[in-house]
Amino acid sequence: DLMLLAKAIALGIVEGLTEFLPISSTGHLILASSLLRFDHHAAQVFEITIQAGAMLAVVWHYRAPLAATAFGLTSDPARRRFAL
Repeated sequence: DLMLLAKAIALGIVEGLTEFLPISSTGHLILASSLLRFDHHAAQVFEITIQAGAMLAVVWHYRAPLAATAFGLTSDPARRRFAL
């Protein structure tokens, strides 16, 4: 349905705009869902999926420093301090 697609696009935009800002992207997603009356079971699944996608994007973006930290835990005291 076209209205459902429009709501999904709107929520994707809200998530994308707020993910890297020092504000709660989850809170804004919940507020936007409420304002759009996008609150049935499928909407909850969509919100979980879009949040997981955003988290995976952040992990992918920082994959090199994360891998360096993970592999340096046994040999680099600075990496251990960072991990702690």
